Amino acid sequence: MADQNKTDQAAEGIIEGAKPEDTVAETAKPDTDAKSLKDADDKKAGQPAAKVSADKAAGAAGGAAASKKAATTKKEKPPKPEDKPFSEFMEQHYLPSLKAAMAKEGIDELTVEFAKRKLEVMGQSDGESYWQVQGGWEEPGEGQRQFNIAFMAEDITAQKVFTLTTNGATPSTIEQFMGDERRITLDLMVLYTLQRLNGQKWLTRN
Repeated sequence: MADQNKTDQAAEGIIEGAKPEDTVAETAKPDTDAKSLKDADDKKAGQPAAKVSADKAAGAAGGAAASKKAATTKKEKPPKPEDKPFSEFMEQHYLPSLKAAMAKEGIDELTVEFAKRKLEVMGQSDGESYWQVQGGWEEPGEGQRQFNIAFMAEDITAQKVFTLTTNGATPSTIEQFMGDERRITLDLMVLYTLQRLNGQKWLTRN
């Protein structure tokens, strides 16, 4: 009986020494640490992802802005020749275009000059100087042929007059040039000039 009591007391001592609450706490601790580590990993992993998203958004915005700028630049067209200043249009566009068109008609030796001078017409003179296009060439067997286009104002849409002469003589008549044409363009000015010379039978195709 005494031995039995000692055995029971020893068992109770073991149980009391074991401190069950410590065992439970120690068992739960690994779970808490794992959760903390997981939260830390998630937080760490989330930071680069957010940064990448922000970078992508910024890149997309920048690309859209660049595309918009490029589209705007593409829409900007250079001014038409007719919208340029009078002298610039005449010297840089009309004269070269007229010479090229005349060359196609067989007039390769055409000389053209754009200058301000008095309008010379037999029996008529107002003493004023006007901007004029003076063109001429030597026609074999026919002598010198010359034509003048005078502008009454420094504007391609202004009133224009046309004169013809041969071998340096003073023109005897003056006529209106492109008077019925409301829309004045580079191509039309060249075309009307050729038509007038062609009407005089001064072009080689006749």
